[in-house]
Amino acid sequence: MALPDLTYIAAPMIKQSDAPFRLLTQRHGATLAYTQMLDPHKLLEDRDYLEFYQRDLTFSRDAHSGTDEPVVVQLCGNDPEVVVRAGKKIQGLCSGIDLNLGCPQEHAREGHYGGYLLAKKDWPLVQTIVSAMSHLLQPPTSVKLRLCPSSSPPSSTVEFAALLEQAGATWVTLHARHVSARRRRQGAADLDVVRTLKSVLRVPVVSNGNVRTWEDVQRNKDETQADGIMVGEILLGNPCIFANVIPDPVRISLEYLEICKELPDIATHKTIETHIRHFIEFQCSRRPWYNKFRTALSACEGVHDIEHLLRTKVTRWRGKAARKDHDACIDDLDYTTD
Repeated sequence: MALPDLTYIAAPMIKQSDAPFRLLTQRHGATLAYTQMLDPHKLLEDRDYLEFYQRDLTFSRDAHSGTDEPVVVQLCGNDPEVVVRAGKKIQGLCSGIDLNLGCPQEHAREGHYGGYLLAKKDWPLVQTIVSAMSHLLQPPTSVKLRLCPSSSPPSSTVEFAALLEQAGATWVTLHARHVSARRRRQGAADLDVVRTLKSVLRVPVVSNGNVRTWEDVQRNKDETQADGIMVGEILLGNPCIFANVIPDPVRISLEYLEICKELPDIATHKTIETHIRHFIEFQCSRRPWYNKFRTALSACEGVHDIEHLLRTKVTRWRGKAARKDHDACIDDLDYTTD
């Protein structure tokens, strides 16, 4: 299977990388999107969990049949057999399967996976996992990692990535910060390491970190010479960053809701509510009506309630005429100063 287009990538984000949001980012410039990190044990042991994500991947594929809307499934874990067995459950529904080697959260530390597999003592285990994935799964295997522990020599991250390339990783994404359970971002990402990695590896390298604007995307690519740029949290506020557009927050919210209606029962109500809050908050958090919006949004019970809130109260609070059309205006995602 050929590699997907790695130019502009929507990162895996916990409870925020649902199919409607992935498709929204891909409508607006992302060439590839990741699922959130999935638990391989749950894929094998929890039927509801497996069916939920199979439905997510199937619906997003069917909604855009005939178009190129690739998705990478990200898995975590420290057992090669379990990771491969889980990968086989979803391999026919994705364009790649990624091994998470960067999750900094406490549950990853307790379960000994994610960013807590970067110490040199775990390198042989990780190599075994990546080798098993690359040989036994159909889609390309990739890895997403952070910097190796600060107690390691500075060259450790590049050395480790080279070993993973040899084990079968077809591309490597580096979020060039150290793992910290307390602080997800400790200082700026070290793009010098990404540039070094790019000069050493033969497989494509994707840079993740230090992006808040379109100009940052371009600067990151120029500084690192990476094959692609991955963006995470800023996409939650501006899913159009890869198109160099700051969208009207209500219109991009309505567009997302339309996709949710096209793909029912894929995103949970809480996920939908959180996305809408991020879209509005990104540009309107300092507006006097923002707290009223938060309260009204939390009282909504479904997509139609949220849509009504956006078309009436939010539009009125912004001093604009109420929207009567029932379709998000995709071609009118112009800059707004709200």
